[in-house]
Formats: sequence, structure tokens, C-alpha cells
Amino acid sequence: MIRKLTQADDADVQALIMTNPAENLFLIGDIEAFGYSQSFQEVWGDFTQEDQLRAVLLRYEENYIPFALTDFDASGFAEVLNRDQNKPMLSGLKEITSKIIPHLRTDFTSTRELFYAKCTTTWHLPYTDLEEVKLLTIDDIDRWVAFINGIPEFADESAANAASKKRSIEQKVGRSYYLEQDGKMVSSASTTAENSKSAMVVAVATDNRYKGKGYATLCLAKLILDLVQEGKELCLFYDNPSAGSIYKKLGFQDIGTWMMYRH
Repeated sequence: MIRKLTQADDADVQALIMTNPAENLFLIGDIEAFGYSQSFQEVWGDFTQEDQLRAVLLRYEENYIPFALTDFDASGFAEVLNRDQNKPMLSGLKEITSKIIPHLRTDFTSTRELFYAKCTTTWHLPYTDLEEVKLLTIDDIDRWVAFINGIPEFADESAANAASKKRSIEQKVGRSYYLEQDGKMVSSASTTAENSKSAMVVAVATDNRYKGKGYATLCLAKLILDLVQEGKELCLFYDNPSAGSIYKKLGFQDIGTWMMYRH
């Protein structure tokens, strides 16, 4: 049985999604931040005949994210999307989304498949001094924005925004670590979508003139050290195997494939 969830269902929802904090980064963060009764966010649950919650489906704006540990009513979740008149998008672990896709009455024009990895340990970090790696403060935001917007790899993405970065730091849903050389910022690694149990690694960048010196590895190492010590699981997407090998040296392990279906 599928029904809309409310705050009264939160204990059951948390028991399910907290089994996999990294895999459920977005579900955990969105529910912590916005709950169950916002116009832009809704959560549905699929229950067994014994009234046990076995799957959840979250809508944030047009994007839907499902999660389940066992078999679930995939056609029922698909019908929720089929009733949406606003060109819904679907994101999630491939093993789950693949069960919903055959039941949808919509044709997605864009499908993207990414490796999904997580890190839960500091055992693989290099034994080196990380004191030179600094935590970005609000006073450093303008310098960081200029640095990120000057990295060619980010040219096709939305430019870093000082206001959103400030909000992210103030609300403690994201942070950045950086290294300086010759008086300027040359490498950085950041998180986004931080919640009480997990965080997404993003914007790992190094100035082209300073590549090959291990600076990004140091920024990542400091980020991993601090967040794992806070009891958080780190996760990230990647589609470049060579980049993936760098992350794996620091303790990241593949946990699945993340799918994004868009119109």
C-alpha cells in the first residue's frame, strides 16, 4: 500500500533511510531541512501487508528520489510520477530506479549514469601534516568564487555564487577546504547537502599551474578527516575512472550507480 507520509511517520522513515546514510544523502538532508508538509516537497511510503514501511519516494520540486532495501511496489511509485503534470525527473540508485522506469508513461530525453562512491574511514589518508589546509570562512568567499570560476573544468557548470556559498556556510550544509601557494588560493575541495549523517563531496579543483603536486589530495584528506571524525559518511559522483582511482586511494568505495532521468 502506498500513501502520503506525514511527520507522524518520521520514526519509521528514519529507521529505513538511516540504514544507508551515504546512499540516502538527499533524502536525509531534504527531510531534515523541510519535513513532510511543504508545497515543493512530498514523501510517499510503500507499506507491507503487515503495515511495515519498506520503501519511500521523495519529491523535491520536479525531482523524485526513491529508496528501498527490499522488493517494493514499483508500479505504484511510477503512478505517482505519472500523475505529475510538470515533467517529473527521476534520480536514484540504478537497482531501484530500473524497477520504476518500465511503468512510467513519460519519455525522458536525457539519461545520465554516474558511479556513486562513499567513504566512511580515515585509514587510507596520507600520514602528512594537514595544518596548511584551511577551512573556508565567510571572509574568504569572494576569493574562493574567483578561484573556482577560473578553473576550466567548471566552465560548463553554473558559476560559483558568493551569496549561495555564504548561505551554505551559515546554514552548515556545506563547507570548503583550501590550500594557498604564493599568496593565492590554488586548490580546494568542498561539500554540499551536508546533513547529520552524510555529505556530498563536490568542486575538487586545482589551478592548472599547480597540478601534479598533490594539493587536491591534501584538501580532500583534511575534508575526509574532519567529517568522518564528526560521524558523517562522505559520498560523491564521478564518471571518469581515472578520477575515481584517486578517490579510492583515499578510502572511497563504489556503492552503486546513480541514475538521472530528465526531460
